[in-house]
Parts: sequence; C-alpha cells; structure tokens
Amino acid sequence: MVKFQENPWDRTFAALADPTRRALLARLSASADLSVSELAQPFAMSLPAVMKHLDVLSDAGLITRAKTGRTVACRLAAGPMEEAMEWLNRYQRFWTDTLDRLAAFVEEDPCPPNPVSRSSAASTQSPPKSSPPGRSRRKS
Repeated sequence: MVKFQENPWDRTFAALADPTRRALLARLSASADLSVSELAQPFAMSLPAVMKHLDVLSDAGLITRAKTGRTVACRLAAGPMEEAMEWLNRYQRFWTDTLDRLAAFVEEDPCPPNPVSRSSAASTQSPPKSSPPGRSRRKS
C-alpha cells in the first residue's frame, strides 16, 4: 500500500482519537520513563496490542523509545501536541471573539416587552361553538 505524505496534525489527532492511546500518554506524563511492560500492565489487552498503539504514538511523534538491553523505555514527546494546541487556540480565539460580540449585541439591544396585540387577545377568547346540527333522519 502506498502511503501519501500526511499532514503531521493528521497523525497527531488520529493518535489522540483513541482512548487507549490517550491513557498511555497520561501514564507517560506522570512518569519520566516507563518500559513497555510497565505501560501495558493496567490494560486488559495483549502486549502486541499495546505495541501497536505505541507504534501509532511513535509515528505521530508523541513518544520516543530507547532500548537498553532487552528493555524498551518510552518517554512522552509533547512537541506535536504543542503544535496542535497552537492550531486549536486560533479557533478558540475566533469562537471566543465571536461569542463575545454576540453577547455584547444581545446586552446592548434588549427586546422591548411585548404589548398585547389583537392576535394574542383573540387567542385568549374561547373558540366558537359548533354550528347547529343538520337535519336528522326520522324513521317512519
């Protein structure tokens, strides 16, 4: 399969979309270095499954791995997340500014109270009674 050049943010957001990978990153943020087996310990999945998640995180640049003897230690690499946060902050500023302008507009131009109109007065009246019954058939 041919892999096209992806935007680094695509890989970052794709890696962060999975709850298991987010949990792995949370564990790495709490500890400087953890071995793969230490990372896999609390998860109810096989070690190869954890390794696949770590491969995705590594491809996204969110973790680094260092091998010492037979032990592979993982470390958090927050650079791609910082870049993603900068991108997200632009949109946060846009929406904050937009919502602030909307709030200012609503606060400066209060709606006048509704005067009683004919249509609302008419709607409080009782509905008209039905018309008198039509001719009835008589049995002879």
